[in-house]
Amino acid sequence: MPETTDDIAEGISFQAFEDDCRLLGSLLHDVLLLELGPHFIHLFERIRILAQSVATMRGAGMEDTGAAVERQLEAELAAMSLEDSLSIARAFSHYLNLTGIAERYHRVRKSRSEVHLSKSCDDIFDKLIQGGVPPEELYDTVCKQGVEIVLTAHPTQINRRTLQYKHLRIAHLLEFNERPDLSHEDREMLIEDLVREITALWQTDELRRHKPTPVDEARAGLHIVEQSLWKAIPRYLRRVSNALKKHTGKPLPLTCTPIKFGSWMGGDRDGNPNVTAKVTRDVSLMSRWMAIDLYIRQLDNLSFELSTKKCSEKLASVANEILLKVDSSESASEETKASPWTQTGPQNIVKLQPSLALAAQLPSGADLPSLTECIGSEAQIRIVKPPWNPKRQGIQIPTEKSDDSPVQSPGRTRPGSSHMGRTPSAGQLRKMLFTESKIGRSSFRKLLEPSLSDRPGITPYRIVLGNVKEKMMKTRRRLELLLEDLPCDYDPAEYYETPDQLLEPLTLCYESLQSCGSSILADGRLADLIRRVATFGMVLMKLDVRQESGRHAEALDAVTSYLDLGIYSEWDEEKKLDFLTRELKGKRPLVPPYIEVAADVQEVLDTFRVAAELGSDSLGAYVISMASNASDVLAVELLQKDARLTVSGDLGRPCPGGTLRVVPLFETVKDLREAGSAIRNLLAIDWYREHVIKNHNGHQEVMVGYSDSGKDAGRFTAAWELYKAQEDVVAACNEFGIKVTLFHGRGGSIGRGGGPTYLAIQSQPPGHSSVDGARRDGAGQVRAAQDGGAAAGDLHDGCASRYPAAAASSRDPHWRHVMEEISRVSCAHYRSTVYEDPSFITYFQEATPQAELGYLNIGSRPAKRKATPGINNLRAIPWVFAWTQTRLVLPAWLGVGKGLQDALDKGHTEELRAMYDEWPFFQSTLDLIEMVVAKADAPMAKHYDDVLVSSPERRAVGEELRRELARSGEMRAGGQRALQAIGEQPEPEEADREQAAVPQSHEHAAGGGAATAATGRRQPEAP
Repeated sequence: MPETTDDIAEGISFQAFEDDCRLLGSLLHDVLLLELGPHFIHLFERIRILAQSVATMRGAGMEDTGAAVERQLEAELAAMSLEDSLSIARAFSHYLNLTGIAERYHRVRKSRSEVHLSKSCDDIFDKLIQGGVPPEELYDTVCKQGVEIVLTAHPTQINRRTLQYKHLRIAHLLEFNERPDLSHEDREMLIEDLVREITALWQTDELRRHKPTPVDEARAGLHIVEQSLWKAIPRYLRRVSNALKKHTGKPLPLTCTPIKFGSWMGGDRDGNPNVTAKVTRDVSLMSRWMAIDLYIRQLDNLSFELSTKKCSEKLASVANEILLKVDSSESASEETKASPWTQTGPQNIVKLQPSLALAAQLPSGADLPSLTECIGSEAQIRIVKPPWNPKRQGIQIPTEKSDDSPVQSPGRTRPGSSHMGRTPSAGQLRKMLFTESKIGRSSFRKLLEPSLSDRPGITPYRIVLGNVKEKMMKTRRRLELLLEDLPCDYDPAEYYETPDQLLEPLTLCYESLQSCGSSILADGRLADLIRRVATFGMVLMKLDVRQESGRHAEALDAVTSYLDLGIYSEWDEEKKLDFLTRELKGKRPLVPPYIEVAADVQEVLDTFRVAAELGSDSLGAYVISMASNASDVLAVELLQKDARLTVSGDLGRPCPGGTLRVVPLFETVKDLREAGSAIRNLLAIDWYREHVIKNHNGHQEVMVGYSDSGKDAGRFTAAWELYKAQEDVVAACNEFGIKVTLFHGRGGSIGRGGGPTYLAIQSQPPGHSSVDGARRDGAGQVRAAQDGGAAAGDLHDGCASRYPAAAASSRDPHWRHVMEEISRVSCAHYRSTVYEDPSFITYFQEATPQAELGYLNIGSRPAKRKATPGINNLRAIPWVFAWTQTRLVLPAWLGVGKGLQDALDKGHTEELRAMYDEWPFFQSTLDLIEMVVAKADAPMAKHYDDVLVSSPERRAVGEELRRELARSGEMRAGGQRALQAIGEQPEPEEADREQAAVPQSHEHAAGGGAATAATGRRQPEAP
């Protein structure tokens, strides 16, 4: 059969991928030869050939020969010195990482070559219109969509950030290597750059030697926003706007925000004593600082673009008002200059020069089209270090930048820039002023500036933007003072506090350009900046606060005991609700101002005080982990109300912003099953329902946890219980006329609820048309390797999939009965293995590196909630990491084979086939588990047992688990064929041979942790 054009194109594309792998592999070979010599290269190649031979022979069914070669490989590895073993491990790790970089870039290459994206907004809008959805309804739905991506500090990324940036530069070089116009000399220089990057990789320590602090994690998250999401948002929103205009005739409104971002970094204190109230405050201020800094850079570039003089009368009037203020300030400055000895403040060195509409230096990127800012085409990584107090973290505070940026702010020059931006002393000021006035000394800055005769006329847009930049720089300086715990008495009129204040002059410029027929200019960098302000606000990402419900009960115990009211935690639910409701209706604080409590309780109270000081302008939601009852929510509402009353009294004015949304997080299977009842009990309370309507626009947010539910009952049962819990929560809110936002706490790996966001959304339960928004939890590190273009595509797929998300329901009621049976059997088998077998916990501790993972410096949070043995207190991430390392990947599949086999034995084969074909939830659940089973490696898990597990009794546990993996592996055929063949069970030895033949993904083979998460917000994803 002749090859089609698509087949040929696919072959060419894959050939390019192979060429990239070959190029990077050969360069790594050259670097290793130079670094370690020919003896190591011989050893490396021998180990590689032996390992490939084992896999090839097993794949061909030559099990005995493969086993013999494997024994030879084991013997040679055992005979190596420790130094050689470490070098071999590092070499293979770098080889797999480089192959992974080539693979990721190959996906980007393929996406660019595809003419039609099946999951793009354009395609989905077209399908909806063709399906009978009126254009007006489509337009309104898109404009009202609410998706939020939440970045967390969960340690799902082993690589240090410096290595991630080196990987990103290598990907950029691979992209540059494909340019057809490269000369021979250019290509040679490109190869030299690749060699430099790979050499730097080899010479860089892969491990963090110190455990990161919560502030370090937050700083890393801010860099992810800067390098990925900041670039992706304008491009994504342009796509949505263009597709919407094509199908409805109207573009997306500029300030419409179908997607926003939140963060848990610096706010998630659940089981992490390192996250304190002060950390939360400072991380929130640091996020604001980064947002202002990014906006200032965008204003620099925008000023160079808007050099036109034609403007509306309104804009001209505003520009003239700014100049009048500048002139009056300049006159005052001249009077001050006449007597430089009389004043010693910093104002003496500020001379207003409004005629400098054109700056002395071109800003970085101003010579490039605006699109390049959105796709991340520049390989250079700019890392900005937010200010920080060195007394607290030992970090150098960057001084305020000298004003060498392109937008000349009216009334702001710095003759004293040679002093590195520090505020000079009074003596230094007098000396500088005397020198300039008497000797006429010219600064370096003045030499760069154009002379008066060469300066162009005043441009109104630059005057307005210069004024905006002036206020932004004062805003940034104010935040630096707050971070340094220094007095800050800025006039509120001199800085920006809310996004609306910043949007006002930007929108004025936009409307002026539109009215003058310059819409093409308006829709460039200016539109991108307005969309960024609407999306990121003044904080980049609002910070969520999370705390475990028991900590709130402890705080109330201390208060009620002090007030001789009894012990709160010993009351039943009815008494708790009566007490909480009565106090919430009151107008006085509950907590005495000078109460003495334990340190843990004081930290809880301090957190609520900081939340009151920051308010909803900086913070997002207050998430209650391990929530189970309505009283858990009311307890937080009471502590929040009490703190706001106290802070308001101290300030002498209302607290900034509004109250935080209180979000119960249902995690365990038991709590998921009772989630609907808890929400009904909560909304039945008149005070709370009125509070939600008045303060939160009638929205109730509910979070469902995927990680802990999977650890509690297994992946299949967790998926089914999550499905039912969402149905029940939505129904409960509908009963009271309350809108609901679902917060999906999905991890990156399948065992923690991960998977493609598009499939996850499409397989949600029916009735989600009443869900008024979605949030999704996603580890920030998952997005670290994405440039703006890749991240934009990720956002595109994740958010566009929500438009047609009227999920198919389980039309046949009998399907639910089948699911219940599968779930029951699966859960029983999972729990009997993990929680009821007394030898399992010891086997787990011996066969996996779970203890060693706890020593890795990959996160600030302890591996366990409490320092007690057992699986219950072990966090879901190290639980999944440990099984991934042994390649058994147990959390994703244990119990599934038993459940499906039981359904087949009971004669449900036809129902299973129909469910797979017609029910997206069931199909995606099986497909994801099937994928994980295909990646599992039973022979490797057996090798771990042989080396690490000494007791025959505990080795028997491992043998049984591998047999269970083989039974689950019969789904590998996929779809209906899997269901037809599932009853035919191979012998364990045959299953092990099959497992050995399955090629391993680069991520799992490298031990890199969680799979890449897709983007969407509570579905915040994966950028």
